[in-house]
Amino acid sequence: MSSQYSAYDAVIVGAGPNGLAAAITLARAGHSVIIYEASDVIGGGSRSKELTLPGFVHDVCSAIHPLAVGSPFFRTLPLEQYGVEWIHPDAPLAHPLLDGSAALLERSFEATGATLGPDAAAWRRLFGPLVRRWDSLAEGILAPLRPLWQAGHPITSLAMAQFGFNAVQSARGLAERSFKGEHARAMFMGMAAHSMLPMEQPVSAAAGLVLGGLGHAVGWPLPRGGSQRIVDALAAYLRDLGGEIVTGAEIRSLAELPSSRAVLCDVTPRQLLALTGDTLPEGYRRQMQRYRYGPGVFKIDLALDGPIPWRAEACLRAGTVHVGGAPDEIAAGERSIWRGVLPDLPYVLLAQQSLFDDSRAPVGKHTAWAYCHVPNGCTVDMTSRIEAQIERFAPGFRDRILARHTYNPAELESYNANYIGGDINGGVQDLRQLFTRPSVRIDPYSTPISGLYICSSSTPPGGGVHGLCGYFAAQRALRRCFS
Repeated sequence: MSSQYSAYDAVIVGAGPNGLAAAITLARAGHSVIIYEASDVIGGGSRSKELTLPGFVHDVCSAIHPLAVGSPFFRTLPLEQYGVEWIHPDAPLAHPLLDGSAALLERSFEATGATLGPDAAAWRRLFGPLVRRWDSLAEGILAPLRPLWQAGHPITSLAMAQFGFNAVQSARGLAERSFKGEHARAMFMGMAAHSMLPMEQPVSAAAGLVLGGLGHAVGWPLPRGGSQRIVDALAAYLRDLGGEIVTGAEIRSLAELPSSRAVLCDVTPRQLLALTGDTLPEGYRRQMQRYRYGPGVFKIDLALDGPIPWRAEACLRAGTVHVGGAPDEIAAGERSIWRGVLPDLPYVLLAQQSLFDDSRAPVGKHTAWAYCHVPNGCTVDMTSRIEAQIERFAPGFRDRILARHTYNPAELESYNANYIGGDINGGVQDLRQLFTRPSVRIDPYSTPISGLYICSSSTPPGGGVHGLCGYFAAQRALRRCFS
């Protein structure tokens, strides 16, 4: 990649949050950077547009952003100066049950415990150490695998060890050992199901711990006006640093790129193989070919004539609602997906941004953003099953639908090429592929080609709008290509 007469110091392929983060990291170090983005609009997994009716703003991909406000990298950026305004719902999360009650994740342990009955103290015991030291723990949790002693302070090392012990467990096992009641177990497993793993599988507990810890430590906010505001702010900051962005420029081969000292690709392994042709060594190519993609998602956006009429009215206080019911129901649904079977009662992740952001819909109207997990590449229309599941917990919900827009896995991949088969996490994040993504290398961001790096969610710490995959990849490039 290097050239004595490089047109740019670094070239980035892909203007998603990670590609933008990589470019910003390099530009802040004083290097010239250009990004090529295939779409006419930047954003990757952080875009917004009117999908249903005029005046209804929907988040196309990501919607709620605990990882953005909890990201050690994003905290160093002046996002608010570039138009990002974080809105914190009254409660980060609600998990309704069929008896008309709901568990609520609140910022405080006391308020959360009020909905968990006999498990209030157990919830605090599980999450308290994580929340108390979140700022320092985030440096280790949201990062590539490193020796424990690099955590710094001995207390932080101890907390990391405790987190690791719990995180490698199955979500169902940890929930059943930690809690006695249905409310706490259901809420924990609902958060853990973001992992898109069977609830009985090792390391599925990690997502529940991270998201629960974030909920208490920093909240689960949404950006006013839509998720597009996050990447628009990143792009504006990059341009002020001197970086360039070219949209509508699909790169099919690395040979199409201008000369540079480093190339960082915000793509998954399958796309990297296409970009590099036969230039990668055979052993590395085989690892890329064996990289495993996980379940896909079926997504639906709704324009509504009013708020969702939740039976448990407390759900109206939450920006996010996990519509999955009892723990056994969540576990059964997620397990069936890995067998290639679609559940009749899917676990549905739902956001109701317009309750807290009046810029999302006309006066008196509302939006809903929801998806469920499906087998990778599934072509079945899940609209009726998603709506029926919500209706179980909110009778009369269907009567408020004015318009809907759906994405199946193939349509999501067409919209965002990194969503292979509808996989929004950039690949399976199980024990085999959590830290060895996308390959078994001491430096997971580097490739055998000098100066070529991968910086997508297919590298640690994985999926989410946090920019850390791009940041860590750019740090490697700075040390190897510019020192």
